[in-house]
Amino acid sequence: MPPTLQSLGIDRLSVEDRVALATAIWDSIADDTPTPLITDAQRRELDRRLADHSEHPENVVPWEEVKAEALGRCRQ
Repeated sequence: MPPTLQSLGIDRLSVEDRVALATAIWDSIADDTPTPLITDAQRRELDRRLADHSEHPENVVPWEEVKAEALGRCRQ
């Protein structure tokens, strides 16, 4: 059975201390999580997209427009 807030005494900490503890736990998880590897094909595609963006930086769509279109599709 995993430890509980009560068995560890965490429920008796102040809100500030619990937030600090939660942050420390979250950071420790992030430190232990390996960076996902990408395939050669994915790397080539990312390189292609970066090169395209470097050559044509004006060819972008604002996030608000992308979001509105995606939400519109979901509502159909």
